[in-house]
This record gives sequence, structure tokens and C-alpha cells, in this order.
Amino acid sequence: MPPVVSPVSGALRQQQPRSHRWSIARVGLYGFLISVAVFFLLPLYVMLTTSFKSMDEIRQGGIFLLPLHLDASSWIQAWTSACTGVNCDGLQVGFFNSVKIVIPSTIISVFLGALNGYALSFWRPRGAGLLFGILMGGAFIPVQVMIYPLVKILAYIGIFSSLYGIVLVHVAFSMPIMTLLFFSYYKGIPRELFNAARIDGIGFWRMFVHVMLPMAKPMLVVAGIMQITGIWNDYILGLIFAGSDNLPMTVQLNNIINTTTGERLYNLNMAATMITSSIPLLVYFVSGRWFVKGIAAGAVKG
Repeated sequence: MPPVVSPVSGALRQQQPRSHRWSIARVGLYGFLISVAVFFLLPLYVMLTTSFKSMDEIRQGGIFLLPLHLDASSWIQAWTSACTGVNCDGLQVGFFNSVKIVIPSTIISVFLGALNGYALSFWRPRGAGLLFGILMGGAFIPVQVMIYPLVKILAYIGIFSSLYGIVLVHVAFSMPIMTLLFFSYYKGIPRELFNAARIDGIGFWRMFVHVMLPMAKPMLVVAGIMQITGIWNDYILGLIFAGSDNLPMTVQLNNIINTTTGERLYNLNMAATMITSSIPLLVYFVSGRWFVKGIAAGAVKG
């Protein structure tokens, strides 16, 4: 007689988790992921270890070796006394210049992007489709094409080579992508909510501040991260529009690394690079989960 299997034992057998077998596909997948991680992390490892080595140790070779003695003097010198052209005040000046540029540029651009997306999604003013098309078309125009006209315009109104000028440029170039992000996000909100608020007599600004902005917190985080990292890492706009008194950190880093006078201090260059990139890395480490959550909530919809 064939063996009898009870329904209970059969159900228990089906509920047992399957064992994870190391198939060829799984081994290949993990091998690929590990290779990609090593490819991207190896330069960071080299920069970090080199920044803590003395020049005598660097001259001996062994670029992938750990430092024999940790030496943080290059970090201190990069921050306080590295020469960026004729000035030897270190990266601290460029750091605070970058902060002065990033904070207003991020706040203004995110606010205007949220406002544009809200107005184009729900209120649909006359010519909204044309305006949205113009904004999206601007996203595909290279920055280099717009530099000369912007130089002439800012010089004409008297804010070229100033903090106001560089903030205005960053805000203008961020409008297409910021508007698209919030437009796509607001399109996923049920229109019945908007209609109910309108019936209750809520106006444009009150609905935007008290209803739409609180609902768009994930997208605000995504937009903020994109603006902070993008503006902080910018080089060409800061070099042209910021002026000599407001040069951002990236411009001063370039001046330190590409200096042609004296000995080339590789540990100082690596330390300066790590200091400059620390803010974007910190932003991603602190708010990375919010970034993923905001992307999943609607940043790629539309």
C-alpha cells in the first residue's frame, strides 16, 4: 500500500523554508556586487590611507598599504594653512563660502519647486502646459550654453561675482528638475482631497502650507539631498559666478591640488579631497533611508 500522508503533516512540510542553495547564478551575482563595491570603494580607501601617511612613507610606494604611523597633520594643514592661490588660509574659507551658497540655494529652489509642482498639478493656471514644457526643455539645455548669457544678464543687473548672483544661478538651473519631482509626486495624490479642501473654503496658500507640504515630506527630503549634494559638488558655476570673495570649496580644492609651486604633497591633497567630500557623504549616511523612501513614494512616477 502507498504511504498515507496526513493533511497536517503535508501542510507543515510545505511551510518549511527552502534551503538557500549556492547556484551558479547566485555566486555570479554576489561576485559581481562585490567587484562593483571594490571598484568604487578602492579609490576612497587609497585617499583615506594616503591622507594619514607622511611624505617619506608615500615615497616608499605601497599605495594600498595601511599607514605605519597615523599622521593627521595633513588634515590640519589642509583645513587651516593650505595655499589656494596667493592665500594660505586653508579650506576653511571655502567651506563657509559653500555653506553660505548651499543653504539659501537649497531652501529657495526646493520651496519654488514644490510651489510650481503644486500649482501645475492641481490649479492648472492658463498656459500651465506650455510653462511645464518650457521648464522640461530647460532641463536638457547644457549648462555651458547658458553661461555667457547669464554673465551678461547678471552683470547688467549688478549682481555678477556676488553671493546673490551664484544663489540665483543655482536656483534657476534647479527649477526644471525640482518642478518635475514635485509635479510627479502631487499627481499621485487623490484629487478628491483637493476638491474637499476647496469645498471647505481653503485657499491656495493655506492648502499649500497646511495640506500639501506636510504630505510631501519624503519628497522634500529627496529634493533637499539632491540640491545639497549637487550645489556642494558644483565647480564651474561657482568658479564663474561666485566671485573671488565667495569661491566655494570645490574651487579652492582645485587650486590646492593643481598648484605648480613647491613640492606636491599627496597626503595634503588627499586630506583636502576627503574634507571637501565629507558633507555629501554625511548627508547620504544620515538621510539615506529617507532618500530611498521618498524615491519609492513617487519621485520616479509620471
